[in-house]
Amino acid sequence: MIRPARPDDVPDIHRMIGELAEYEKEPDAVVATEEDLRTALFGPEPAVFAHVAEHTGEDDVTATAGFALWFLTYSTWTGRHGIHLEDLYVRPELRGHGHGGDLLRNLARICVERGLTRLEWSVLDWNTPAIRFYESLGSTPMDEWTVRRLDGDALVSLGSVRA
Repeated sequence: MIRPARPDDVPDIHRMIGELAEYEKEPDAVVATEEDLRTALFGPEPAVFAHVAEHTGEDDVTATAGFALWFLTYSTWTGRHGIHLEDLYVRPELRGHGHGGDLLRNLARICVERGLTRLEWSVLDWNTPAIRFYESLGSTPMDEWTVRRLDGDALVSLGSVRA
C-alpha cells in the first residue's frame, strides 16, 4: 500500500535516509535531523512531500518498506510544474515486492491527475540495478545534461556578493 507520509513516519523515513546514504557510499553526508524532516514535511508551508510504501508480512505485521520524497519543479518550456523525486528507497529485505514501482506509479499518477508534465530524478551512474529498474519503467536518460551543485564555501562566497 502506498500512502502519503504522516508525522509518525518521520523516524522511519529518517532512518531509511541514513540507509540510502550508506548504500550510496556517503554515510557521513546526512546531517538532517528528524526535526528538520518533520518541519520540511509537516511545517506551516511544506514544500517537500513524501509517500511511504507499507508491506504486510506473513505474520500480518505491517512495516514501512520504503519511501519517495519529492518536491515540485517548474518548466519554463512547458509552462507547467513537474515533480522532482529527491529520494526513492526500498529496504533491501523488502525489494522485489513491487514497492519501488508502486511508489513511482503513485507519483506518475499525481502528475497525470494534476496536469504536471514531468517526473524527474537523478541516479548514480554506478547504480546499475536502479538504472535497469528505471529503464524497465520507460524512463530515459538525459545524456546531454550534467547536474551541477553549489554548496559549502563556494555557496557562501557567491551568496555574499551583492548583485
